[in-house]
Parts: sequence; structure tokens; C-alpha cells
Amino acid sequence: MVKTLKFVLRELLCDKFTDLPHCRRSGYQVAIETFRYRMASIGIPLTRNERRLLRYRDLHLGQRAFIIGNGPSLKNTDLSLLRKDVTFGVNSIFLNDQHFLPTYYVLEDYLVAEDRAKQIQAIKGPVKFWGNYLKYCMDNAEDVIWCNVRVRYDDYPDFPRFSTDAVRELWVGGTVSYLCMQLAYFMGISTVYLIGFDHSYVIPKDVSVVDGNIISNSSDPNHFSGDYFGKGYRWHDPQVDRMEVAYRKAKLYFEHDGRRIYNATVGGKLELFERVDYRSLF
Repeated sequence: MVKTLKFVLRELLCDKFTDLPHCRRSGYQVAIETFRYRMASIGIPLTRNERRLLRYRDLHLGQRAFIIGNGPSLKNTDLSLLRKDVTFGVNSIFLNDQHFLPTYYVLEDYLVAEDRAKQIQAIKGPVKFWGNYLKYCMDNAEDVIWCNVRVRYDDYPDFPRFSTDAVRELWVGGTVSYLCMQLAYFMGISTVYLIGFDHSYVIPKDVSVVDGNIISNSSDPNHFSGDYFGKGYRWHDPQVDRMEVAYRKAKLYFEHDGRRIYNATVGGKLELFERVDYRSLF
């Protein structure tokens, strides 16, 4: 036990990460959180949060799951077919007019968290996986599991890292769906189907840019709802090339373990993953 603690402490001191300045977490807070997750990853959960997170390891072993993107194609996708499947939804999925809620809800973007905090916290049904760095704007609740999300967007070697152990950590990759892929892997999902991944964005000419963030002044053309990033909402440049780097990494890890990721989106421009017809899956 003493050797284990020494190893964890040494690793903790060597842990390099980039934390977002807006998150307002002290180095002490980050160190304590990192220590907790390291301990949980070796089977010693110190808090109820990590005990809950551990329960999801291989919970869906061998099952399939759908990760739901929020592109315009979602309007042409019958989500009612997913009622018996494991699903991951993200960001403002709750705006869909099919009244569909996923099994799991995942949030990464702090702009979405800040701008839609009340709506997100009002969602009932899905288990919510959020990074600790969002604690400054999101409240704790019984349906929330806090994760050790490593917020590094810099071009470090072999970007982005892919975690096979969500108890230990998760890594951002320029798209919240990358967190979903790591969670699906951790839960033992053997086959992932992507829907709503249109993988194509335009930046309207009437947007404003404030502090490096894009602010919409009209309806959102990039998602299933014009209100998604509608007038007054803030967002980032999507950078699809960067997303594809993350997707390739996830594809590599899944296939190396004999698992697969397929693209079941109705249309769209994501060709990295083998395509399958959505309706043929039911």
C-alpha cells in the first residue's frame, strides 16, 4: 500500500495538463481530484462519485450503442427506433422535436454549459457525465457523475490521447463525441453507430466575434434546430480537420480491440468510418 501511494504521488507530481483559465480551479483542487481518480483506477475509490463511475466499467459488455450528433440530418432520423438501445447524447440534444432523451448525456463545451446551464440541469432521465472543470457553472445532482476530463487542446505529441479507463481520465479531442467514444469503450460497447454526424459547418456572415468566441446573430444553419446556436448564443470554430484526427484515434483503439465504429448518419460528409444504413439496423 505504501509503495502504491508513493507511485501515485510521484505520477501526480509529474502529471502535465492544461486547464482552462475560466474554470477557476486551484492547483490544489486539481491535484486532489487527480489523486482521487488515480486511486479509483487501481481499485481504491475514495468518494461516492468514483464508486458510481466504477460501476460503468464493462456495464454494456458486447452490446451496441449509438452516439448521437446534432447535425441537420437528425431531422431525417427516426430516433424512436432507439428506445431499446444504449445511446449517448450531447450538448443541446434536448432541443430535438422528437422529444428523445438518450441513455447518457455528455457535456464538454464550457460555452454550452454556461449558456444553457438551467436547461441542461433540468434534464431528467439520462445519466450525465461531466468534467470536473465545469463545477464552476454546473451543480451537483444525483444523476451527475463527475469525470477527470483532461482539458488539453494544444498540439501535444500524438494528440489526442485516448483513455480506455474513464475512471482514471478522459481526454478532449475537439469534439464532445470523442468523450462519448471513450466512455463507450470503457463501458464495453463492441459496436458504435454514429448518427447526426453531418461533419460540415458554415460560419454565417452576420456572426460577431468577442474574446475569440463566435456569437450568432441569426438562426443556426449547422444543427437540427435553428435555436441550437441561435441568436445570442456563443460557439467555437468547429475545425472538422481536428475532429477527424480524434476520430482516427478512436477508430484505431476500437479496431485494435476487435470493436468497430460505423457511420449510420443520413447523408453528411464524414467518410472516415464505414457507412451503414440506419434503418437496416432495426
